[in-house]
Amino acid sequence: MLKRLLFIIVLVLLCSFLIIESLIIVNSFSDDDIPVDFIIILGAGLYGGEPSPSLRYRLQQALEYANKYPQVPIVVSGGQGSNEWISEAEAMQRFLVKHGIKEERIIKEDRSTNTGENLLFTREVIKYAGETERPKVMIVTSEYHMFRSKLLARRYGFIPYGICAPTPAYPRYLKPLYYIREYFAVIKSFFFD
Repeated sequence: MLKRLLFIIVLVLLCSFLIIESLIIVNSFSDDDIPVDFIIILGAGLYGGEPSPSLRYRLQQALEYANKYPQVPIVVSGGQGSNEWISEAEAMQRFLVKHGIKEERIIKEDRSTNTGENLLFTREVIKYAGETERPKVMIVTSEYHMFRSKLLARRYGFIPYGICAPTPAYPRYLKPLYYIREYFAVIKSFFFD
């Protein structure tokens, strides 16, 4: 009886892992030709006051889209971690301005500490900016992170599309670990965010 129960638990976990990982992979492609109401760039850590490699890739992808659609406002979303000199939002704004984006086009959300808060607080900032309907948004994040980001965006009233930035994994064996970690993050977000 105990063996059978253990087998069923392992089977359920394995099936959930395969389904969620499939959704993560299927959602790791970009929708970069769709016009939207807002661009949302999700934070990914800083080295002091400079964007991490992961955040730099996100910013570069966002710049390409922002230059294609120059009328679309950009929300930079990310708070300040304990080892960061400034908020991720501030660092992203500085990067974008340095690369030709007008400062008045950028909306900062600088309180969030995780993906759920990124999207919840961004929703509040966008409402404050006058947008009350279900805005179409282009989320810019890492490829492994897109499924969860869209899942949470829908929960908070957005119509989400996405641009996937490559994952800087050095050494290469780290990249699968990001996808495995994301499985657990999706489960956590599904139930608790």
